[in-house]
Amino acid sequence: MTGAVDLSVLKERADAARNRPATPQAPRPPAGNDGAGTVAAVPAVVEVTEATFEAEVIARSDQVLVLVDLWATWCEPCKQLSPLLDRLAEEASGQWILATIDIDANPRIAQAFGVQSVPTVVAIAQGQPVAAFQGVQPAAQITAWVDEILAKVGDRLTGLPAADGAEAPDPIDPRMAEAESKLDEGDFDGALAAYQALAQAEPGNVEAASAARNIEFVIRAQAADPSVVDTAAPDDIEGQFAAADVLLLNQRPDDAFDRLIALVRATSGDDRSAVRTRLLSLFELFDPSEPFVVSARRKLASALY
Repeated sequence: MTGAVDLSVLKERADAARNRPATPQAPRPPAGNDGAGTVAAVPAVVEVTEATFEAEVIARSDQVLVLVDLWATWCEPCKQLSPLLDRLAEEASGQWILATIDIDANPRIAQAFGVQSVPTVVAIAQGQPVAAFQGVQPAAQITAWVDEILAKVGDRLTGLPAADGAEAPDPIDPRMAEAESKLDEGDFDGALAAYQALAQAEPGNVEAASAARNIEFVIRAQAADPSVVDTAAPDDIEGQFAAADVLLLNQRPDDAFDRLIALVRATSGDDRSAVRTRLLSLFELFDPSEPFVVSARRKLASALY
């Protein structure tokens, strides 16, 4: 489907909403991770010296949590921990960055942190140490430690800037976000009203108009008695409309369209026009290149002419 909500997804949402308890709002992602794949302008791992410490650690920690890995070439445990930290930093996708510091080459930094043994890892946020650990730790424990820190300080950080040439994510229209939220909550009537209002205010908003059509269809189909598929008389136009809706909602488009095309052949005048109009409106729920839509359009043309 183009610019619309998948009917099967809408059906699942409608079914789930009947018995679903209220769901708390999802927690805000940690600062520095926009959730949209934006490439950060800062690499995940930065080698820091005394000359670059102020810019790469202190200043950067206003934007994102910085883990400082204090290590030495002669330190055997460092050879285990440092590669692990490198990997975790790459996997963090901008939630935090790793600053590596050779204490032998940068003794004043080691002195400032009061390092007594290596490896030592210090977490820096807004220019201040907020937590630290010494020695080799397993990946899961480090990840949990970082997550705990981010839960406390992440909302105070501004996030990393986008890299040069990287496309910033499109701003989210709060009206579309509100409509989608209502849809996720199972409030189909509220979502429909929100999408319809947006489509009316912005005639060129294809996404809102398409979503409104889909939701309107699902509300109508959900209200139909499923038994109508078997009980509707062949000449009962409204009954056949309802039957086609039920079939479509249950992912049987070929059966739905064939039923209405048969009704086109059996009717004339205003009745035939009404059936044709309904068919065309149902076609709009799907991508026009879908094989079952292409086939149904051909059958409709043959029935009309």
